[in-house]
Amino acid sequence: MQRPGPVETLRRDLAAIFARDPAATSFTEVVLSYPGLHAILLHRVAHWLCRRRVPVIPRLLSHLNRFLTGIEIHPAAAIGAGFFVDHGMGVVIGETTEVGDDVMLYQGVTLGGTGFERGKRHPTLGNRVTVGVGAKILGAVHVGDGAIIGAGAVVLRDVPAHSTVVGIPARVVSVRDPARGSSERVMDGTAATASGLGSPSGQRPISELEIIRRLGSKVQELETRLARLERTAQPPPADDALGLGALREPETGGAEVTNGCDGELTAGSAPPEHPADCADAARRLASSGGRS
Repeated sequence: MQRPGPVETLRRDLAAIFARDPAATSFTEVVLSYPGLHAILLHRVAHWLCRRRVPVIPRLLSHLNRFLTGIEIHPAAAIGAGFFVDHGMGVVIGETTEVGDDVMLYQGVTLGGTGFERGKRHPTLGNRVTVGVGAKILGAVHVGDGAIIGAGAVVLRDVPAHSTVVGIPARVVSVRDPARGSSERVMDGTAATASGLGSPSGQRPISELEIIRRLGSKVQELETRLARLERTAQPPPADDALGLGALREPETGGAEVTNGCDGELTAGSAPPEHPADCADAARRLASSGGRS
């Protein structure tokens, strides 16, 4: 894709300031007092010299840039048109960083590396990306077009296009549909997988609506299984829930004891040892007139 020329790039840089900063009301004020504009202008000169392999001078311009604006941009970093740094104090952009068009950074943002390796070691930002206050994007990660990085986030992995990420480490919390202009909140893929609601492949996190639907289906399934078990189970009687029926003592029928005999015995008579002796015991009692 053909890049815009220096004049067109400058025009887009100025237009980005007026489009994104409500405080920008005067062209003269913006040109004279906006450090974000001064920083990108000095960087474009340093980058032009760096691409032509001019020694020392590009780094000196970068150092002067940091001294004047508080924004440090390596001369080799490639930055597209419409770039805007709001306030900008403490912004650091590393050597192999690639920034697309219409990108906006707030103060304290770091586009840095994670080690001492050579080659591509800094982030790549797509078009129309917004990076919040104090956010850190570290390593050779890719941030998709239209993504929003929340304030204070630490990005260590690729960020999908048109998504919003927050936290340490950064996780996706919403995804926007640029065609419809709507957004949908989502659950982090790791948390969803751990709860059994997500895909183990770690692809796009699932939405909260989908989580509620799956939970409702799971509850209905469990209720159906519980009802089936209740219909097939045969619980013990309520008065024998502990299975103590076999331990009950036989009823004595009050103070009288028959000991298996049809005739009643007096308190003074000895009970027979065997039920066969019941008749003899009864005859002895009758012949003695009931006396012991």
